[in-house]
Amino acid sequence: MAGTNDEAVAAADDALYVLTAVLLTPAQFPSVLGDDYPQACAALDLPPLADGYGLVLGQDGDGSRWTVVIDDVSLVAVAIASWDCGMEYDLSPDERAVVSALPGWPLAVAVAAPGVPAPHDPPAETAGRPALSPPDTDSWGPAQRRLGADEIALQWASWREQIDNAFFSAEGRGKDTGSAPEGRDGTESGGLSSVRRVLAEARAYVDSPPPLGRVRSSFAPGDARTLRADGPGWSIVARTDDIAFVLLDDKPGQVLPVGRGPELPGLLEALDKMAVRPL
Repeated sequence: MAGTNDEAVAAADDALYVLTAVLLTPAQFPSVLGDDYPQACAALDLPPLADGYGLVLGQDGDGSRWTVVIDDVSLVAVAIASWDCGMEYDLSPDERAVVSALPGWPLAVAVAAPGVPAPHDPPAETAGRPALSPPDTDSWGPAQRRLGADEIALQWASWREQIDNAFFSAEGRGKDTGSAPEGRDGTESGGLSSVRRVLAEARAYVDSPPPLGRVRSSFAPGDARTLRADGPGWSIVARTDDIAFVLLDDKPGQVLPVGRGPELPGLLEALDKMAVRPL
């Protein structure tokens, strides 16, 4: 197992109680790990293979947290789809599919395995590297900005209904994530110039393609797509038939809506054409 710590793999493989799993592919990866697929792989010391990986999060018999990386992406995809449908699925990867076993979890997991000690990081001498951990939710930074964009994509309808078309008479105004639309910043706050800068950087992706996974397209109702683009210090979430939302590292907790206008539809169409899509 190239690039793995044999003791760590053995420890994680010893009665691993699987709690959840996620995909790490160009089109679908935990956004807390990076703005694009190569960044996400680098965070886990993995080469950015074209087919990607599956990440299996669980505990061993001592309760230690482990993230087991496997190269059987389809197995993890089937497990996730089954769980999403409320079906049971025994995710038991073949040991030959294991690429590495990493201590800790990169994501927050709200459940624990029954009958074993509470989740904790394995001993450093067994782990062989610092344990993975979820981002600190008490501070704002790139990971929190990307998580905020994830939430908007998942809860698009609830976010969209808070913004009426009259809002865009002052395009670039922002809305605090914890407030109703009347809690807007004025355009003098720099929201308008920030949005223009982000849209310009996103537009540059069309002519100079960014690293794989910076622009992703996924399912949306009707004939639309949900579009996600990330860049240095910013994230965009949009529906190809609707508006966009911008989040910025330098504007903690704020969401900046962007109206359709004359330019956004063409930009979203161009980005969608170059975006990677789930298989």
